Formats: sequence, C-alpha cells, structure tokens
Amino acid sequence: MNLDSVEKIAEAVLYEGYMLYPYRASAVKNQQRWNFGVLAPQAYSEKQNGTEGAIMRTECLFRCGPCTRLSVKVRFLQTVDRSVEKMQEPDGRVEFVDKLEVDGRMYIPWQEAREREIQVLTGYAASIPSRHLQSIEFAAGSEVEPLREAGSIAGVLVREWKALSGAVDLTVSHVQGDISKVTVSISNLTAGAQQEGRAEALRHSFLSTHTILHLEGGEFISLLDPPLDLKSFAEECSNVGTWPVLAGEAGERNTMLSSPIILYDYPQIAPESPGSLFDGTEIDEILSLRILTMTDAEKEEMRLSDERTREILDRTESMQPEQFMKLHGILRELRPAMKEMP
Repeated sequence: MNLDSVEKIAEAVLYEGYMLYPYRASAVKNQQRWNFGVLAPQAYSEKQNGTEGAIMRTECLFRCGPCTRLSVKVRFLQTVDRSVEKMQEPDGRVEFVDKLEVDGRMYIPWQEAREREIQVLTGYAASIPSRHLQSIEFAAGSEVEPLREAGSIAGVLVREWKALSGAVDLTVSHVQGDISKVTVSISNLTAGAQQEGRAEALRHSFLSTHTILHLEGGEFISLLDPPLDLKSFAEECSNVGTWPVLAGEAGERNTMLSSPIILYDYPQIAPESPGSLFDGTEIDEILSLRILTMTDAEKEEMRLSDERTREILDRTESMQPEQFMKLHGILRELRPAMKEMP
C-alpha cells in the first residue's frame, strides 16, 4: 500500500482551513479560524448545547481473519499562542510589543499550531471482539526563541500552549460471518474554559481532528459503495463529526481515513498542485494568481503572519509559467453514472 499518498491526504486534512486567502492576520476571514474537526472541552460543549462537539466517532466495517491486525492513529492540531517581547537596554528587561523588526524581518503576535499524534493501537488481533481505552494527555508548556541582531538578543518569541486531556475508546464487535465493526470514539475531557468564549475554548480544543485506520491481513468495506449484502450494516454505522473513506491507491482496501471533511473513496492530491494552500475547496490556479495580484503591503503582512503562509507566498512568486499552465485544468477520467437499483 502507498502510505505516502495516504499521509499527503491526511496532511491536507490536518491543515484545511488553517489560514484562508488573503492569508493575512487582519483579514475578516481569518478572525475565526479552526473551523474543521474541532473537539471542544466537554463542559464548554454542553454550555453551547452541543454546537461545538466534544466527541468524534468513527464506525466502519471490515472483513477479517484469524491473523488480521488493526492499528489506529488519531491526529489533530493544538493552538500555540506566539507573543513578541522586545529586549530593553541597558537593564535587559523585556516588554510585550505588537511588532518588532530584527535584522530586516518583522515579527508580530500570532496563533500557530502544533501537530499532535496518538498511536492508539498496533498489532491487535482484530478478529476478536474487545475494547481498548487510551488516554490523551499533553502537558501545558512554553518555548522561547531568541531573536538576534548583530550578535545581540534584540527580542524573543514566546510560544505557549495549554494542557489537553482526553480519551480514545476503541471497540471491535462481530457483525456476521467474517465481518466485524470497529468504533473509534475520541473525547475531549480537558477541564476549564466553560465560562470563557470560543477563543479561549479553542486553546483547550483538539483541532482538525481525524483518524487513520489500517489493517494487515484484512480489508475495509466502503460505506459509500458497500456490497449489496452488507448495505444495511453499512447504513447502521453511526459516524459523528467525521466521514470514513477508503484511502490509498484505487482498489486498495486496507486503509480508512476518517475526516471532518466530506471526501469520496480514494481521495488524491492533484499531481499538478505545487503545495497546500489551506483554503477550503481550493482551486490552485485562481488562488495562486490572486496571491500575485496582492499589493506589496498585503504580501508583507502575509509574510509576517505565519511561517506557513510565508512559504505559500515564496512558492507562488517563484513559480514558472509552465507550472501555471499545468494548473489551468485537466480531464482526469469519466466515471459511469451510478444506476439506482429497481
């Protein structure tokens, strides 16, 4: 199986909506980020009557044998608050500032993200009905990055993140014959943020949460196009806040990607795409051309906001004409229309 293709899709899911065009911190579209796969603290979710969920559940079917092994990986982002502190001379005190220029580059406060990953289960006899519980624990922390100019420290970037707590509840149950069902429930059990607004709740949330399920010696059943004799069982699978699809090369059935974004079986990254643009339903050619039409001031703010958007700008400005031509459009394939059963 081509795990690389699965990881590329999972990476796109992880950063979907991370920052939207025009990729500036001041843009209205970026005043409320983190809209995909958010699992808020349970207390905050209850206060909001469930409009911000605290639980994500994946259910899907698979065909197994006595040697089938199942592994499950949960991935999400955690917000990291980045502040800027200026070093004061001669006493060495520091003060928080809205921006600081060091060695020709400007730095501003921003909210970054850190990738989190939990390998829930490996080497598990999937043909045996059972239950597995695993905790999610990430401690609060901080990092300091010195900003140097002419050999001296002119300021620092301070990155801070909150503690996260949760659980993954995985069960395997028998359906019929050699068919079993796996259920993966992810819960955010982080304390606090109940009385705060959404901005504070996001600091205690799992963001862009998704699950990758992999089988050795078995195969998953498509929930979008199940065999006729398994259709009723597929329809009984209850997925909350996520949609599992077959992933990898077309025809492979040993990997499921359960994503907060609705996808078809076997989603692929277009080979013509020069890289992720983070923008929902992105069209590479249009976004790339619009980036080039931004003013110098807008581009500078884009560079200041985030290292990942800085990379988007650098990549777009260095694209050659032949690369733009490849983005203009291509007919992949024509698929026959599905016929309704009488």
